[in-house]
Amino acid sequence: MADQHKALLEGNKQFIKNITKVDPDFFSKLSHQQKPEFLWIGCSDSRVPATEITNTTPGSIFVGRNIANVVVNTDLNLLSVVYYAVKVLKVKHIIVCGHYGCGGVKAAMSNESFGFLDNWLLNLKDIYKNHSKELNGILDETERFDRFVELNVIEQAKNLAKISFVQEEWQQGEFPFIHSWVYSLKDGNIKDLECSFNSAEAVNSIYGYNQE
Repeated sequence: MADQHKALLEGNKQFIKNITKVDPDFFSKLSHQQKPEFLWIGCSDSRVPATEITNTTPGSIFVGRNIANVVVNTDLNLLSVVYYAVKVLKVKHIIVCGHYGCGGVKAAMSNESFGFLDNWLLNLKDIYKNHSKELNGILDETERFDRFVELNVIEQAKNLAKISFVQEEWQQGEFPFIHSWVYSLKDGNIKDLECSFNSAEAVNSIYGYNQE
C-alpha cells in the first residue's frame, strides 16, 4: 500500500502517450499559454473532474474547487481564482457545478457535528434556512436532498454576481455569463438548471456597485 501512489505516475506516462499519439505538439503548444474560456467552480469530490465529464482537454477550463462548491466572500483562495479568471484570462463563462449526492450538502441537512467542518457548513445551513419552506415541504428525503443541491448551486451562482470585480466586468461588456449546473453521479449527465445571468440584476439591488 505504501507504493500505491506510484500508480499515478504510471498513469501519467500513459496519459502522455495517449495524448501525443493524437497530437504530437500538444504539450509544446500548451506550455506557451493558457486561454480557457471557462471558469469552473465545483465540488472537491474526486468523482467530479471538470475536464473529464465535459470531454475537454487540459487548458480548456480554469478550475476552483472546494467542499460543496461554495462561493463565499471570506474565501480568499476562491476569490483569487475568480479574479484571475475574469481579469487576466478574460473567461467568457463561469460555471458553478454541484452534484447530486454531495456529502457536504447532505451533512448540512443534518444536526450532526463534523468538527472543524461545521464552520464551512454554516454557509449551506443558511441556504437551507432561507429556503426551508420549500425544502421542508418536500416529504421524500432523497428529493429534498436533490433540491437542496440545486438551490445551493443557484445561490452560489448569485454570490458570484455580488462580487464587485465581476460587476466591473459587466460594465465593460456582456461577459462573463454565470451558469448553474448539477452533475449526476448515477448516470453522468449534467443538468442545466437554466439559471444563467450576466448582470447584477440577478441579486438584490443592495449588492450592486456603482462603477466609475
